[in-house]
Order: sequence, then structure tokens, then C-alpha cells
Amino acid sequence: MTKRGIFRRLLSLLLLGWALGFIWFATFLPRPLAEPVRTEGVIALTGGGGRIPHAIRVLERGAAKRLLVSGVDREVRPREFAVEYEVPARLMACCIMLGYDAVDTRTNAVESTRWIRQNKLNSVRLVTTDWHMRRAAFDLAEEAPPGTVIIEDAVASRPSFRILFLEYNKLVARLLAWAIGW
Repeated sequence: MTKRGIFRRLLSLLLLGWALGFIWFATFLPRPLAEPVRTEGVIALTGGGGRIPHAIRVLERGAAKRLLVSGVDREVRPREFAVEYEVPARLMACCIMLGYDAVDTRTNAVESTRWIRQNKLNSVRLVTTDWHMRRAAFDLAEEAPPGTVIIEDAVASRPSFRILFLEYNKLVARLLAWAIGW
């Protein structure tokens, strides 16, 4: 077999693996958590519908004691946030922190890890959209203190093919970067 033939077969194998991985990714999206599960904290990542209301319900039910909303726009004030999401003042004062430092999934993980350490939490529930969960959970697990229990609680959505395609490729790129130590 020629070098060209070997290259074509390897390229075909990689393309087939990528395609099968995409089918798996799109078909078996992470699911919402089956209740009741308690954690010390809950982390909601901004960016997708339903994430923040779901995390607030978790807090209101007593399934977590604290909530970090990571990636909040710097112009949003706590009072505006409370009005937008109908958060009672007592809950806002005691239990909800708005994180303004994150601008993407990796910095969500950094911001969340800082919050986990500051509050000495051993377990957190991660709330994000189903199509985003795998990458968000991977990044948080990489950053979080050793032994931190991370419970995935995906918010179900109806993602477009475009969103699934982009997110799958972001996940593949992230895993490749991790594999080469970048």
C-alpha cells in the first residue's frame, strides 16, 4: 500500500469517527436531573433560555443553599436581576451571587471554581442547556478542586442542527486541546 493510500484510509477513519461521534452527541443529549438531589451549591451558566429560572427553582426548593449565576453582563445589577427573575429579596440577599467575570465556557469554569473555593463547597449542581452540558462539565471538572462532586442538571431544549454542529466541534476542539496539554 502506498503512503497516499494509507493517508486516505486514516483520513477516512478519522472522518467516520467524527461523524459517528456527532451522531452520538446529537442523539444522546444530557438530561435534566431526576429529583430529589441535594448539593451545597448550584451554578447556572448564562446564555441559554431556562437555565437561570431552573437554578432559582432548585434554590427555592432547598436542593442547594447557594447559587452562582456565572457570566452575567456587567451592566446587570442585582436589583434588576431580582426583578427580571422574580427573586424574593431575602433569597437574593442570602443566597445568590452574580458572577461578572466569565465571558465563555472556560472562564465560567474559572469563575465557578473561585466561588466553590470561597464558599468551601464539596458538591455543586451545574445547570446549563443540554447541548452545552458536556463541554461545560468537562471544563468545570478540570478547574474544580479535587474531590468536588459535580452533578449535571441539563435544561432540555430543542437545538437546531447548526447549534449541535457548532457545539460538537467546540467539544472536539476542547478535548484535543486538553489531550495535547494546551
